[in-house]
Amino acid sequence: MDWALSALQWFVDLGAVVVLPILIFIFGIVLGAKWGKAFISALTVGIGFIGLNLVIDLLTNNLGPAAQQMVERFGLNLTVIDVGWPAAAAISYGSILGTLAIPIGVAINVVLLIFGLTKTLNVDIWNIWHAAFIASLVYALTNNFLMGILATVVYIMMILLFGDLLGPIIKKFYGFPNLTFPHGTAAPGFIIALPFEWLFNRIPGIKNWKADPDTIQDKFGVFGNSAVVGFLIGLAIGLLAGYDVAALGQLAVSTAAVMILLPRMVALLMEGLTPISEAANEFVKKRFPGRELYIGMDAALSVGHPAVLSSSLLLVPITIFLAVILPGNSTIPFGDLATIPFLVCLMAPVFNGNIIRTVIAGTFYMVSVLYITSWVAPLVTQAAISANFDLEGNSAITALAEGGLWTTGMYVGITQLMGWIGLTVIGLIVLGGLYYVNKVLPGKKADLKDINES
Repeated sequence: MDWALSALQWFVDLGAVVVLPILIFIFGIVLGAKWGKAFISALTVGIGFIGLNLVIDLLTNNLGPAAQQMVERFGLNLTVIDVGWPAAAAISYGSILGTLAIPIGVAINVVLLIFGLTKTLNVDIWNIWHAAFIASLVYALTNNFLMGILATVVYIMMILLFGDLLGPIIKKFYGFPNLTFPHGTAAPGFIIALPFEWLFNRIPGIKNWKADPDTIQDKFGVFGNSAVVGFLIGLAIGLLAGYDVAALGQLAVSTAAVMILLPRMVALLMEGLTPISEAANEFVKKRFPGRELYIGMDAALSVGHPAVLSSSLLLVPITIFLAVILPGNSTIPFGDLATIPFLVCLMAPVFNGNIIRTVIAGTFYMVSVLYITSWVAPLVTQAAISANFDLEGNSAITALAEGGLWTTGMYVGITQLMGWIGLTVIGLIVLGGLYYVNKVLPGKKADLKDINES
């Protein structure tokens, strides 16, 4: 057993840019693609993923210091430091629960696919660390290993349900057929956006505001161009950070570059994924008529959309301002400020790319994120100590983009209040949702189609 877990850990440690192409190649061969075509597709996906990471690093390396400067200028004197998602991932995989999360996740995915209870085949196995993070918090709260396992199982099922729900809207908004994003940071934002969209459509004035990137460019000409919007937002963030002219120019041009380069890296990655997606579609049509299959990928594919980038860049200073004024908040936003695009990337499709709606909803979302991340910080700190994570002199740590999600708050709160019963109830609700989405809903759609055709 130990050697199997060690081998799996070694494979995961190769990193997403190696693991993902290997999985894509294997997947392509299984689906009947010729090995040469599968190899080129897998290699192109790896190249695209490297390009994507380089551009995201460009954003992080320029936005991170600016955010830190803003924190210092605002004089935040809070007790919990946001160490960012890489630290949270390291904490998650630093325990036996973390090591077991991937085989559990893969096994559950396969079982649900066999029984037709999910449409999502999640090849983004590295990001199963989100499930391990929840499990580590449940274990820190209860000191019960089996309860941590149950939390992992329930979370994996929930994220696959999110993947099934997201597939159609991702195809409609992003134009990615047969893809979905069962991503622990991004998917919860989709659920948050739904009631806001319902509300916005009923508020006079707001319901008629059109603020998607194309409309903004039509109305404002050159100032609505994606690169110019990125430049201006970078300029504003630099001014708030108190940058000098040289640093201001560097940040502004870097954010403009991200606005242009990120969509192009996504296009390259999609060039590799398209043949595999088509092969998957043909495979399912031939062997499982009437069923759909979504390939679960990293939500990084969606952060390059101009509506996502514009909204998330605007939310950086807003989040810092919220941290200053919110009573009871103890979190210093820092490490995950550059991860805000992942928080809103699946909100934007619900709002059809409307930047104003995304920023307004995102602002309310960040209020809840700050409060939840402050609340669960003691558990995150305890899990970090258990995983032998270096706190670097900080008395309390958290990770804004994972520790502050409503899903995290739900699992911690339910476990605290009801223990085994609470997690079991969530599991049954999620299983019921999977059954409804994959067994009941398709039948209703077929019946409606027959009625319309008769």
